[in-house]
Amino acid sequence: MTAFLGPFLRHRLFWPVVILVGLLLLNLVFTDNFFHVEMKDDHLYGSLIDIFRFGAPLILVSLGMTLVIATSGIDLSVGSVVAISGALACLQISDLGNQNSVGGVLSAVGVALLLSLVLGAWNGLLVAGVGIQPIIATLILMVAGRGLAQLITQGQIITINSSPYKLIGGGYWLTVPFGIIIVIAVLALTAFLTRRLALGLLIESVGGNAEASRLAGIGSRAVIITVYTFCALCAGIAGLMISSNVSSADGNNAGLWIELDAILAVVIGGTPLSGGRFSLGGTVLGALIIQTLTTTIYSIGVPPQTTLLFKALVVTIVCLLQSPAFRAKVFHRRRRPAGAPPVAEEKVRVSA
Repeated sequence: MTAFLGPFLRHRLFWPVVILVGLLLLNLVFTDNFFHVEMKDDHLYGSLIDIFRFGAPLILVSLGMTLVIATSGIDLSVGSVVAISGALACLQISDLGNQNSVGGVLSAVGVALLLSLVLGAWNGLLVAGVGIQPIIATLILMVAGRGLAQLITQGQIITINSSPYKLIGGGYWLTVPFGIIIVIAVLALTAFLTRRLALGLLIESVGGNAEASRLAGIGSRAVIITVYTFCALCAGIAGLMISSNVSSADGNNAGLWIELDAILAVVIGGTPLSGGRFSLGGTVLGALIIQTLTTTIYSIGVPPQTTLLFKALVVTIVCLLQSPAFRAKVFHRRRRPAGAPPVAEEKVRVSA
């Protein structure tokens, strides 16, 4: 049995899967018909559907963060980009004479995503061009970007009433929440670009050793700028989804601390912060764990004052189970050859 389960136990995604299944089963205990999915008005409804729908923005941000971390970088500004994107789109839609104009909504979405691309390229230039440490370069935009979002909204919550814009985060298409379809499309495109083309290998090479990659002829600066731009694009789409879901934009609270959840999702998914390799599937799994954990907190009635502590405890357990060194100390014992004396006896004989 051990020989059969060995490969599964050693797989980097085994313990995250166990934790996710455990959280789902825990919800089943506290919530009746938790796994029940039904069709109402040609739309799929259920707790599992809600986990995917509400977790869609985090999955998007985590996908972008995965590629950044794979290059040994970090992006702390994604929360600010989320706020800026949603604020700019909602501001433009609120100025439309007809907020249900598809052309007007598409124009607002395009401008918001274009600004997100510019912000991501700015981060990449600071890191790859100027040579500023990623944590500092993105911290600049994290602070300034939140202020920019509040300037766009003038410190107010912009409320809109636009059916086409509502579709992005709160609508349905082909019976499925449209946000889930967006995530699937972005995930499929990212997997194709990084696993079917050479881009993934270039990213891992730069993350392993940027200088060696440059000497080998790889444009490491271009790769770094590309991943930061892509990360901001994912954050911009997530910002549209979040503001669309509530039909409003809050420059102060939208996307607040989502960068920390995204980093946790990436780490839980098996991508090391040191860079050099990454797992898109693991990142999606990590984001689902965090969203399921949030759902579990509400389901079991954890007091609000201990919510963050409970969340941190579960994440800590997942990270420890992910650590090979920790598992080796807790779950495995070093085997001695047949007939070999205990270590203590060997030391006594040597000293004698």
